[in-house]
Amino acid sequence: MERIDLGSVPYVSALADMEGWVAARRSGEVGDRLFLLNHPAVITYGKLTPPGDLPADASWMPTVAVDRGGHATYHGPGQLIGYIVMNLRERGPGDVVRWLENGLIKALAELGFHTIRRDTPKGTPSLVGVWTPSHAKLVSIGMRIRGGITSHGFALNIDPDLSVYERFTACSLEGVPMTSLRRLAEEQGRPLPPEPVVRDAIAAALS
Repeated sequence: MERIDLGSVPYVSALADMEGWVAARRSGEVGDRLFLLNHPAVITYGKLTPPGDLPADASWMPTVAVDRGGHATYHGPGQLIGYIVMNLRERGPGDVVRWLENGLIKALAELGFHTIRRDTPKGTPSLVGVWTPSHAKLVSIGMRIRGGITSHGFALNIDPDLSVYERFTACSLEGVPMTSLRRLAEEQGRPLPPEPVVRDAIAAALS
């Protein structure tokens, strides 16, 4: 999988770019690619998101409806965003979301952070993502698959303003604590890995 490093890209611009990335992969012009980037502050939400999950004050932060799995998610400074555009038909059968969860868990282990994935009990909100053993959520995942091509991906909290999550319901999981690598590093009494190191670990694990 080819790694593409970008800087801070407005979310709506990234959505438009993603259409081109997907079209290029579908045509065979390019191979599978992992895009690593950041976004200015925005809340995005999938089509099944309950209105009550969104911020009560619509002027507080931009919100954008998107065609992907998952519910309301924050993107902003201090996060690493990963968009995965790959052809599942060339990779064979398999659960791409579980593959992504396990890849991120492997990358985080290389950085010294023990994390887990969780199965979702029937009839309850999705627990897709990456979690601490104490069930604080570190990584949100929302993907779209159309015509065998994936898009969208994950948001990893490195050092965001976690108070943002007090203003809306992330991933339709009421009362679930969100955490960050900054907070986990402080609990361990160790420095926070710089973002370029985090990017390298994730790219290596997913490739």
